[in-house]
Amino acid sequence: MFTELQIKQLKALAEPTRAQIVEVLRGKELCACHILDHFSISQPTLSHHMKILTDCGLIKIRKEGIWNHYELQLDQFHTLSDSLRFEVETCDVCIVE
Repeated sequence: MFTELQIKQLKALAEPTRAQIVEVLRGKELCACHILDHFSISQPTLSHHMKILTDCGLIKIRKEGIWNHYELQLDQFHTLSDSLRFEVETCDVCIVE
């Protein structure tokens, strides 16, 4: 069974732009301006997405002067992955189409 936080994380990742932000951040820390270079969205829209990802613990923020630097919270991704794996492995019903 998923925790409330994990459900929040899955909902955050279900939005395509946020999933792409996670891809951009894979293996590195970036400031918002460099993340923005990968998208055709406004800075306020990026801030909205980053807030959702930080609020559910998938991304951590480090402030440096006026800049915000973002990095994946890998421990949260590992925990979420473990929970998904457990749910799949213990599922009694398989749906085949």
